[in-house]
Amino acid sequence: MKKVVQINTVANSGSTGRIAEEIGLRAIARGWESYVAYGRGTPRSASHLIRIGSDLDMRWHGLETRLLDNHGLSSRRATRAFVRRLREIKPDIVHLHNIHGYYLNYKILFRYLAEAGVPVVWTLHDCWSFTGHCSHFIFTKCDRWKTDGCRKCAHKRMYPGSALLSRSAANYSDKKAAFCKPQNVTMVPVSHWMEGLLRESFLKGHKVHCICNGVDVNVFTAPADRDALREKLGVGAREILVLGVSSVWNESKGLNDFALLRESLPAEYKMVLIGLKDEQIAALPAGITGVGRTRNQQELAQWYGAADVFANPTHADTFPTVNMESLACGTPVVTYSGTGGSEEQVDEYTGRVAPEGDIQVMAAAIKDVVSRPEMRQACRERALRLYNKEDRFSEYVDLYESILENK
Repeated sequence: MKKVVQINTVANSGSTGRIAEEIGLRAIARGWESYVAYGRGTPRSASHLIRIGSDLDMRWHGLETRLLDNHGLSSRRATRAFVRRLREIKPDIVHLHNIHGYYLNYKILFRYLAEAGVPVVWTLHDCWSFTGHCSHFIFTKCDRWKTDGCRKCAHKRMYPGSALLSRSAANYSDKKAAFCKPQNVTMVPVSHWMEGLLRESFLKGHKVHCICNGVDVNVFTAPADRDALREKLGVGAREILVLGVSSVWNESKGLNDFALLRESLPAEYKMVLIGLKDEQIAALPAGITGVGRTRNQQELAQWYGAADVFANPTHADTFPTVNMESLACGTPVVTYSGTGGSEEQVDEYTGRVAPEGDIQVMAAAIKDVVSRPEMRQACRERALRLYNKEDRFSEYVDLYESILENK
């Protein structure tokens, strides 16, 4: 039986953990033995689970990161133990997701990958793999990873933050040496935007195969009776519901932009933001309703289905799941251009794209899509065609088998 070991910060939780779980399910259905190695939490999974390190080890890794700016270079004993486990399993494929997150020593792992010659698939959910420090540089408009090897990083306090030293140039050099050493590596960016960055990075020598993420189109679906749903959620018959959703709300996700949008839209536009903390809800300006995390995906899908438009003024995103969820529920998306992979998820029939930070253009775009009810059907069709998780995550198993055939 063929074996795949996926490695990620978490298992079966959060966006990347659920992606790994979905891939594992499809691998199992195709006759593979599936393992997921992870760094934190107490998950359940259909795959065999391998915990890397412990809570204490993770805290020590965090302390080293804060003091020494050496993220990914702690967890030495934990990673050596994990490598011994890999040697026992003898995987046919090792599939990396986020290998940052205070739980893994990438030098030790990549030394094993190079020596063992095991084929590697690496899904890039962010940019940490080819920078000297940060996981997203687009918000700060920094391109030192392209020009000078991340010397003199001006953003050392960004995740994974350092309060003391800055060794961004050394980190860049260490990553380049480690990540380029294995020969049989297939990089999998989850957006074409990320694919373009990869081809400019020191990882460009590896094979690249773009696979977009997907969502459950059976959970995220257009409501059977939208009027009844809107009434249930307290949306007035003449109100226009503008929805925003994020698992973490901050400036880079556009929280401040919503306050400006509120001022630029007529009173009948009802604005609801989901996923806020209590203190963020308390600080919202008049005219914006804040909601905490929904109890489940079904409840979240109801909000998407009831909305007239989904607004996503994100300033840094690789390939937002929320956009796909909205489209699957038949709700058009308005987002910014030039801030990552968000803009490539919509076309002229399913949403609009405004220049980053241009509140007036975004407000006009919101009004435009609201006036085009025919977009709702096009949104659903686009999600079914491009973002059905059954299709997207099965592509990974196709990729595994293709790699082994050509090994």
